[in-house]
Amino acid sequence: MNILLELKHLKLLSLPTRPVICKGLLIVIALILLRAIISPFFAINSSEKEEFYESTAPDLLPGIRRDKFVEVPQIIWGLNNQKIAFARACLTARFLNRSLLMPSLSASLFYKEVDLLQPINFDKVFDFNKFNARCHGFVRLARYSEVSNRSEPFKLQKGSGRRWTVERDLDQLQQFIGGKADDSEVIEIVGKHPFLWPDHWPVKDYAKIFDCLVLVPEIETEVVKVISKIREAGQRARHEAGISHSKQRRDGSTNLPVPYVAVHMRIEKDWMIHCKKWEQRSNLHEICSNKEEIIHKVSQITDLRRPVVVYLAVADSLLEDNSITSGWRVGMVAYEKKKLGVTDIYDRQPYLIKSAIDFEVCSRADVFVGNSFSTFSNLVVLSRTERLYNLGKASSCGENIGLSSYAYNVMGDDGGPQRWMTDMSDTNLQRLSYGTNNVSCH
Repeated sequence: MNILLELKHLKLLSLPTRPVICKGLLIVIALILLRAIISPFFAINSSEKEEFYESTAPDLLPGIRRDKFVEVPQIIWGLNNQKIAFARACLTARFLNRSLLMPSLSASLFYKEVDLLQPINFDKVFDFNKFNARCHGFVRLARYSEVSNRSEPFKLQKGSGRRWTVERDLDQLQQFIGGKADDSEVIEIVGKHPFLWPDHWPVKDYAKIFDCLVLVPEIETEVVKVISKIREAGQRARHEAGISHSKQRRDGSTNLPVPYVAVHMRIEKDWMIHCKKWEQRSNLHEICSNKEEIIHKVSQITDLRRPVVVYLAVADSLLEDNSITSGWRVGMVAYEKKKLGVTDIYDRQPYLIKSAIDFEVCSRADVFVGNSFSTFSNLVVLSRTERLYNLGKASSCGENIGLSSYAYNVMGDDGGPQRWMTDMSDTNLQRLSYGTNNVSCH
């Protein structure tokens, strides 16, 4: 205002220009005030920003309560059974409009010797903050430090036996919405562990939970090392064959990664015994595949130019046939952990982390081939299908759209392995948890 007065006295400001300058000054003042308001936020470092979002954002939206919790038993069995159990626990907590208290996973693989299970915190495997950020507004994971312990937990006993149907289980859960249990800070679900709970949730909900699971940086580093080794092996194979790999990116650069195929090769002794019995009981003949059958099916895939590296994801400790890298067709260079030179990465990890590394290696492969009766293979294909859906691709029939997946135990129309995408319209996870030969490319 002092400036305006001085200009007025000097008669340098004519009447028509006065409103324009006033508006300009108001804009400048507004910008200064805006900067003063938001500048403290920009001074926050990255870790503090994560805490800011974690502590304030959930309160801005209705939905999952931060002061009510669900507690579940330790999650056990194989990696992917544990992921399913975790997702089922999250969705149960969501149904009850509560946060799920961070459960313990199991680092070791024991089915009967429960005393030998090695508990491992969820946040030692998956990133806690990234999970809540990615699943924000859908489900929420909480730490035990958030519980005030002002009241005894309400114990919800899960039913069991053939008479405990899916309908009865859902009725039980509905009774705890707004009922007596709703006054309790914690609902503790006791009894059988979550993988064995009746399933009420659609595949799309599970896919959303799985997409929120991000490995902690220490494990992600190991995944990157293994994939780098695979691609280096592919580069050597192409160099020895006199083939250049210099395709251009969209931005004009030429260092595209060398593609690879990942095969979840279920030929371990325990699996072969199990699947043979399974075939007899179910009267199905598309569950088991031996090494020769798998090699024959994989060799018929034409998605990638040869030579190409084939990474064999297999439980080495349970494997009796040490010659799994031999017998492959010309142009398909097979590698397992020992031949690839990554056994040291796996040997220093417990079972759960080994499986988590292999899962990511398979999930990120250019082509994946698995067994449709394997939970591991099913969840890898679900992960890949979710990514294709996000790219607007709901079918892989008749064309190479990238991220191709195949079931080597099911014969396709062309005599090769069946192209495979998860049916995202399924109303539960039954087919993914226990397997099916009814797979298709859409």
